Amino acid sequence: MYKKNFIVLFLFLISANIVFAQKDGYWDKTRATTEEITVSARGRIIIKTQDFPEGTTEVVYRITLLDKNQQLAGSLVSVLKAIPDPTGISQGAAGAVFILSKISADDKCKYAVFSSADLASKYKENGKTDDACLVQDTPVSKDAKRLSTEKSTCMQSTSENLWFGFESKNWIMNQKIILEVVPWVDNKLSRGWKLENRKAIIDQCKTSNLAQKMTNSDDFCVCILDKIQSKYKYKEFQKLLAVERAKAFKDFGTSCFGESSLSKSVYNDLRKQAAGLAKQGKQGEAIQKLTTIINDGKATALDYNSIGNSYLLTKQYGKAIKFLKEGEKLDGTELLIQLNLAHAYLLNDNYASAKAIYKKYQSQNVTDSLSWTQKVEQDIVTFKKVGIASNDFDRVLKLMSK
Repeated sequence: MYKKNFIVLFLFLISANIVFAQKDGYWDKTRATTEEITVSARGRIIIKTQDFPEGTTEVVYRITLLDKNQQLAGSLVSVLKAIPDPTGISQGAAGAVFILSKISADDKCKYAVFSSADLASKYKENGKTDDACLVQDTPVSKDAKRLSTEKSTCMQSTSENLWFGFESKNWIMNQKIILEVVPWVDNKLSRGWKLENRKAIIDQCKTSNLAQKMTNSDDFCVCILDKIQSKYKYKEFQKLLAVERAKAFKDFGTSCFGESSLSKSVYNDLRKQAAGLAKQGKQGEAIQKLTTIINDGKATALDYNSIGNSYLLTKQYGKAIKFLKEGEKLDGTELLIQLNLAHAYLLNDNYASAKAIYKKYQSQNVTDSLSWTQKVEQDIVTFKKVGIASNDFDRVLKLMSK
């Protein structure tokens, strides 16, 4: 019983592994090559395959030598219908045997595969295989192989075809050879989105306004790329007008920005950047970061307080009042806003309005451990350090001491 269960489990794991390893694509029978070739005694011949469709990542070919009047028992296309994934061919000896022809002649031939017409033509002239991407130098009566972009140099060129060169080893009689080549088309790559095309979209995305707001825009740009690939084939996307492509970027960008946690993280990053710049005394740059948050409608009361504080420190008191009042609308209980508003009125020569606020909150704390009076004193010291002077500073300090 234990042995039986072990065998069942073993078979299940094998089948599961095959399923999960399957590639997403199809054997393109309409672009398959099937050629019946007659090679003269001691002769050489070149056969060019059908054009491979866009997205071809591998091919399976079969070569069969036949005696006179023999016919193939079944085409390679029909055989491959039983193998939904090219990796199944390479999973063991059974796969290779399965695609071999059931019959073949006693004759044998050598063959080589070339990635360009020029290299194949040279072979036909001199029989040299130095430039071949695959050479079968031992004469065979039948053969079958899988060539993939991952492992074969034959499939790593930009050519849409392969050239098969055959050399007869029969010194007396002609040979009848059947060449079959079937391409495997990757569904995703068949849409034309090659590596360099995808990289161009990513690079363009990273120059967008949304991406430049992010510390790391990789996930955002990959999201846009996925949406573009899903909706358009590459050639379709290239045919769009510039304004249409720009709109597609904008629409997909908005969608990606809203679908994920990117929005929250972007604005948190901007806040951190603004705080760091403000600490370095780069108030102008801090204002730019905070303005982005405000213009995008994502500002909190504390964001308005931060930009108000930066405007104070750059002596832009009118703007400070404007933004602090906006923050007050969001949270009238935030005492940091009230305190900066009092400072802004004071520095803008409106002592009466400043005094009312200073006195109103004098008995409270601005944080859990910092009193209103202590914060007023700290802020006046800061103002003096950056060169902001007021004859009313002493009046405010006396007011706080009462």
